Amino acid sequence: MKDLLHDKRRVAALADLSGWSLQNDRDAIEKTFVFEDFNAAFGFMSRIALRAEAMNHHPEWHNVYNKVHIVLTSHDVNGLSERDITLAGFIDRIAAGVMQ
Repeated sequence: MKDLLHDKRRVAALADLSGWSLQNDRDAIEKTFVFEDFNAAFGFMSRIALRAEAMNHHPEWHNVYNKVHIVLTSHDVNGLSERDITLAGFIDRIAAGVMQ
C-alpha cells in the first residue's frame, strides 16, 4: 500500500487543496461545486472525465442541475492516495475557470 497517504503527507496534501474535506465515515475527500447552470456543470464533469480516464482513476460523483458533488478515494489501496490529490488539484484548476 505504498500509495496510501499517511500522517504528515496527508496533512500537507489537504492543506494545498481548496475546500476539500475528509469524509467522516471513510478515508476519502469530498467537495461540492456550484455552477451557473446545468450546461456548465456538465461541461465541468466532461473535462474531469477525460482526465480521470487517462489516469485510470475515476471519481465518485453526483450531479443535480448546477451542483456537482465529488468524492475521491483510491479503491485499490482502500483510502486516500497521491492519485486523489493529483485529481483534486486538476479539478480545482478546471473549476477556477468555469465556476460562477
